[in-house]
Amino acid sequence: MQSAPKTYFMTDSITKKEELNQTFVLGDQLTKEQISFFGKYGFIHFTNFFTPDQVAKALTAMEEVEKEWIRNNVTKVNGIPIKYGTDENGNTIVQRFAFASLNSPVLHEFLADPRLLALKDFVGNDCRIGEYEKDGLVISHYVNTEESQLTKLGWHTDGMRDVFAGFRLDPMVNVGISLDDSPREKGGLRVLPGTHKQNIYEFFFRKKHFIDNRDDKNEFAIETKAGDLTVHHGRVWHRAALASVKGAASKRRMMYFPIIAGKFKPKSEKSKTPIYHHFQRVVR
Repeated sequence: MQSAPKTYFMTDSITKKEELNQTFVLGDQLTKEQISFFGKYGFIHFTNFFTPDQVAKALTAMEEVEKEWIRNNVTKVNGIPIKYGTDENGNTIVQRFAFASLNSPVLHEFLADPRLLALKDFVGNDCRIGEYEKDGLVISHYVNTEESQLTKLGWHTDGMRDVFAGFRLDPMVNVGISLDDSPREKGGLRVLPGTHKQNIYEFFFRKKHFIDNRDDKNEFAIETKAGDLTVHHGRVWHRAALASVKGAASKRRMMYFPIIAGKFKPKSEKSKTPIYHHFQRVVR
């Protein structure tokens, strides 16, 4: 009989809650405090990474790519399915972009921001921004409507994707940049702090990957403002929760990209669709 999973976040600890809510500012290099926080909890929250002008430019670039893909009926990029849906006004939209920076000079330039180099210290030597690997720069457009095809995403670990793809489990982190304010009522990122230190059984079986989206008493909601940047470890359990509000009030757009160690494994137009994307088809 398997033992119960460990509890990493004590919900009755005011001190722990305050500590988890701590935010930081990203400079040219990480501080000892930032490295310590990430090492302990497996995630970190930096405020005001993008200026309002940069957020606006990113959204404009996203919309330009979206128009081109809708016009050309693009269904996959480098083997990764593009997820279409409907917004709060009934318009067709792209709800999950893959490799978006390869289709936009503006988005590509954002990934060249020298401050991002500091985040490599979370991974170790010989790592890189995965612009050409995994799913590249992903943009997710969550909106809670009856016709939306992307309202939430079940519990998962990013490292499991490599297992599904048949690759070794190399060190990695996932970096997210908020393009909208994301308070708790919009759903948003939930993490189980400290689970990047879990044993192999918990890594595989703590949750049903992508299927289980239920609340967890140990989860922590990362609430961001537009322009904030978050980083979470590739082995930490996380999900995108369903918004409690609907329509325009639920709109939440995020940019994500990985920082990866190990062998360079770029995707191309000949790449096959990874098996984990078949799991994601059953969730909205």
